[in-house]
Amino acid sequence: MKLKKLVSSVLAAALCALSFTGCSNGGNSSGSSVTENSTNTVSSASSGNDSTTASVPESGAPESSVPDHTEPTKARVNIVALKGPTAMGLTKMMDEGNSMLDYDLDIKASPDEISPMVAQGKADIYCVPANLAAVLCNKTEGKVQVVAINTLGVLYICEKGETVKSVADLKGKTIYSAGKGSTPEYALNFILKNNGIDPEKDVTIEWKSEHAECLEAMLTGENCVAMLPQPFVTTAQTKNDAVKVVLDLNAEWDKLGVDSSLITGVAIADRNFAEKCTAELNEFLKQYKESVDFINSNVDEAAKLIGKYDIVPEAVAKKAVPNCNIVCITGSEMKDKLSGYLNVLFENDPKAVGGKLPDDTFYFVG
Repeated sequence: MKLKKLVSSVLAAALCALSFTGCSNGGNSSGSSVTENSTNTVSSASSGNDSTTASVPESGAPESSVPDHTEPTKARVNIVALKGPTAMGLTKMMDEGNSMLDYDLDIKASPDEISPMVAQGKADIYCVPANLAAVLCNKTEGKVQVVAINTLGVLYICEKGETVKSVADLKGKTIYSAGKGSTPEYALNFILKNNGIDPEKDVTIEWKSEHAECLEAMLTGENCVAMLPQPFVTTAQTKNDAVKVVLDLNAEWDKLGVDSSLITGVAIADRNFAEKCTAELNEFLKQYKESVDFINSNVDEAAKLIGKYDIVPEAVAKKAVPNCNIVCITGSEMKDKLSGYLNVLFENDPKAVGGKLPDDTFYFVG
């Protein structure tokens, strides 16, 4: 009887190990770039006796037993995030690991690097601009589901003088920004239009590939401003103390009285991963929430982690985190806030969300 119980426990452990396999998309391990500074992989190997039998002497008692601390192979979750607030919220969970999951974090500089990875199924979870999530859902015919809002409004209008006191003062200026075709463009256009400014006629918007280019152009140009997100605002101010924040687009959005919030970033999951590995996804979201809470409540320690993962230097992170609006909003609250935001974008420019609003299956509510 004891031998039967022993064999049964070993078989159960083996079956448990098998249940974790296949929960991660294989493409990331063979194709995506991972650097030492941008990735933390928490690894564990299973240990224990491979044999499922034990030698039994005449007395009937086994001479040895399989260690009962044998652990199943952990599921690996591949995550891709943008270099900024969406990656900041992940750093605590990357640093301390998880008893159920192994994580691979790949940090990219631009949404353009992430979009093809989504179409090819290179990872399990991606942190992307909010409107891009809807675009990708439409382009891939529902291959992704949004699982969390991870960043609220982080966009600011900056200048090196004091000529801008309100949105109306942007008329006639040149605005430098990165993020054409994503949240920055659509949020800026929405705010301008609702303040009586035609984005195509009343201002000149110069789109750059990187935020550093926007800063340089603003500092060397005349009668111009730059739209920058945190933590790049803080980075700019550490490099040149003439840079001032003159408008908070999150506050300007709220002034319009629309039934939504300005949302910068979300986390989306490959639908195959979400459907087949729901327990693992829920465990990820649980730890993600704990990680975000830690980052917001322990800024000094958070800044060290953010610097460690080469997202921004520690000194910059220490000043920027309180203004980054890092969150982890899930479930029905996430659906209500994000659907309202996407609806505002759709009503003003359908292409902002890929031509049509995603249906209810787009939202993973647990």
